[in-house]
Amino acid sequence: MSAAIRLFGDRPYADVSIAEVAHEAGVARALVNHYCGTKRELYLSVVRHIVTPPNPEDFTLLPGGSVVERIDLLVDWLLSAIESYGRTWVTVVGAEGIAADAELAQILDDADRTAADLVLDAVEFNGSTESRRIAHVAVLCFGALAKATAREWIIKQTLTREHAHRLLTTTLVAILDDTPELPYLPEAQSNGH
Repeated sequence: MSAAIRLFGDRPYADVSIAEVAHEAGVARALVNHYCGTKRELYLSVVRHIVTPPNPEDFTLLPGGSVVERIDLLVDWLLSAIESYGRTWVTVVGAEGIAADAELAQILDDADRTAADLVLDAVEFNGSTESRRIAHVAVLCFGALAKATAREWIIKQTLTREHAHRLLTTTLVAILDDTPELPYLPEAQSNGH
């Protein structure tokens, strides 16, 4: 998996072969085919591995604390995950992989929805069903900003990690603070961002 992550991050999907993945991993090509299937199946496994957020019960980085503190920790966790996969993360979430692949799109959409739910649960969202739906969509839109920010930070190097952290934290706090029927961000906390 590590070899595939590196190779798919360094080069376009079409330029990577199973033989190269096997060579990079130090194993026989037949072994990669046996455990990972085709190149497409391996690529989809890489994408799933990179973009699938942790299960909420496994996500223990959030001790108590204010909503703003929790958002700060969430963003820090996200940036650490992006940084660990670097260019590969930006490539797979930026739809630069397999063009017009419905299964790939489904994996990315599922990961985005799961991540939005994770954010709302982490900040202990407790609004109505309708306000949660609106907040969920707002967090999905925030996800697009996070992807663009990662591209600027990792690929173009126009942002530092600290700039990316500040931009994403401030924006997510503002998005949640501005979502209808969400009175859970105390005025003192939301003014400090």
